[in-house]
Amino acid sequence: MANRPSAFKHIRADKRKAVVNRRRLSALRTAIRKTKSAVSDGNLEQAQSLYREASCQLDRAVGKGVIKKGTANRQKSRLAISINKLSASA
Repeated sequence: MANRPSAFKHIRADKRKAVVNRRRLSALRTAIRKTKSAVSDGNLEQAQSLYREASCQLDRAVGKGVIKKGTANRQKSRLAISINKLSASA
């Protein structure tokens, strides 16, 4: 347990940050899920617009320290590959 007042302050701040980070991560996962569902439905235009939104959220999450850079790059790459396959088959 914390002994100093500043340590107690850090504990309170960490709880607030955890709530914000959980909210960001949830929104990010929702954007990725919507993009994947648009790809599976075969809706190319909607998938491309949702990919732009998901890519922006991934980059923002990296900047805020919610996820690592490599994780975001891997997820963007996999989404882009699925969209490119969809556009090639269309």
